[in-house]
Amino acid sequence: MADALSEEQISRFREAFAVFDKDGNGEITAEELRDVMRSLGQNPTESELQDIVNELDVDHTGTIDFDEFLTMMVHKGKATDEEAELRAAFDVFDQDGSGTISADEMRRVMKSIGENLTDAEIDEMIREADTDGNGTIDCEFFWIML
Repeated sequence: MADALSEEQISRFREAFAVFDKDGNGEITAEELRDVMRSLGQNPTESELQDIVNELDVDHTGTIDFDEFLTMMVHKGKATDEEAELRAAFDVFDQDGSGTISADEMRRVMKSIGENLTDAEIDEMIREADTDGNGTIDCEFFWIML
């Protein structure tokens, strides 16, 4: 995992890890995680904290070590990149910035990329993806479609 990262990135992740690892023992406990989350204005329950630790704790020690933390941070970065790409794709269709894609917007974009669909085909696409019956596609459903 660390092979794909630069020394600078690893160094930044070590600094972030140290913020969580209050006692400096190389492991983040649920209590240390709680303290940092509270300092950031969040108030997780013990159950939520344990769920986070369990999800990240691949070696089942009850704590999060640096390698587990690093894996989580790298995956989080990839998810953020994917979300940005999906948002950019949605924004291409959502030409008026309304947060939804109308049949007219769909028609213009499809035509601009050389897809000459009929009005009936466009209307059918919208109808299939219109979750709330308002004649448009919202961002969340657009992401699901992709």
